Amino acid sequence: MENQVLEINASIQIQKRASEVFEAIVDPLKMSNYFISKGSGRMEAGKKLVWNFPELEIDVPIQVGKIKENQFVSYSWDGENGETLLVEMTLEEREDLSTVIKITEKSMPNTEAGIKWLKGNTEGWANFLACLKAYLEFGINLRKGAFDFRFE
Repeated sequence: MENQVLEINASIQIQKRASEVFEAIVDPLKMSNYFISKGSGRMEAGKKLVWNFPELEIDVPIQVGKIKENQFVSYSWDGENGETLLVEMTLEEREDLSTVIKITEKSMPNTEAGIKWLKGNTEGWANFLACLKAYLEFGINLRKGAFDFRFE
């Protein structure tokens, strides 16, 4: 069997226009309502930023790649073992003015470390999408208090 490359794919439909979903992704003040506690700036092509994740007690540097307003966002960040991982988010506005967001994170080799990454980050992207939907559709921050048990 050939040693395949692993890639994460996750998607969800949100009952908001693509412009609202896009702003919730690129604006750190909006992101702090469902994903990060703070970010060092707005996502713009070529910009280096830092996101803070309080439940993990870490700052995560990211390198913004391509941005296409209301349609596409990409960035790179470092994996657990120093690999550079590419995240791509595609937004597709539908006729009913809802938006399908598709996320891909690339890539790791099909090894024990790669499978661990696939499991953990797939769970993370599912959480991201659920939290984004709850925030945009209902104004709820699902992450607030969700990881407090880790500090007990």
